[in-house]
Amino acid sequence: DNVDVVQAGFPCQAFSYAGHRLGFDDVRGTMFFEFARCIKEVRPKIAIGENVKGLMTHDGGRTLDTMLGVLDELGYDVDYRILDAQHYDVPQHRERLILLATRRDAGIQPIWPKTKDYVITVRDALRDVPASDGMFYSETKKRVLSLVPEGGNWRDLPLDMQKAYLGKAYENGGGKTGMAKRLAWDAPSKTLTCSPIQKMTERCHPSETRPLTVREYARIQTFPDEYEFCGTLAAQYKQIGNAVPPNLAYHIARCIPPQLLTNDVNLGY
Repeated sequence: DNVDVVQAGFPCQAFSYAGHRLGFDDVRGTMFFEFARCIKEVRPKIAIGENVKGLMTHDGGRTLDTMLGVLDELGYDVDYRILDAQHYDVPQHRERLILLATRRDAGIQPIWPKTKDYVITVRDALRDVPASDGMFYSETKKRVLSLVPEGGNWRDLPLDMQKAYLGKAYENGGGKTGMAKRLAWDAPSKTLTCSPIQKMTERCHPSETRPLTVREYARIQTFPDEYEFCGTLAAQYKQIGNAVPPNLAYHIARCIPPQLLTNDVNLGY
């Protein structure tokens, strides 16, 4: 009862459209119950959970209903919304489900951040970005992406190249808009994932035929330039791609009623 807020970004891959969507059958999906255990033991006034948009519809909505039921049994009222990071000072279209649980006996009215009336573009984000290491495309992929215009994707390729590059995915449904995707300078980025070179989620530089570097990736996620990422190059991309954008987290944190904070918490405003 001495903790005001517990926050968890429990792993999203189990519910993600980009993954196999195994939900609670994936060990990463069961991490929600560790979040619940923490809430049960700590009894915070507010608990905030974050996950991918796909959690809303996973298993016909039953997965989310299970989570809401667990929090209800723990004595929490839950409000939830899909927030798009591009409306909260993040140069990236990145929709995430935010669960805002308030302890029933605390009498707290949920507050949500206000949508901004502007967006930050890739050009804004990458201005004067520090040099850093980055991955490389294979010669085949580089040849394909060299034909994609700024802001374009696989649909801008010649038909025979579309079929060859997409393979079986060409006949599948969906827009597949992340494949062979080149970003646009004057728009927010598409969602960053764990790797800028995966076939389903390529993120090519707007004017150079190469993946975004680590520091470019970090800028689009709104990490400060001095923030250090550890491990291999692949691990650094993964750390960035899996993260909640700091600016989105900041705007959510600002909605915690100041009078409820018993500790000396500085949210930076």
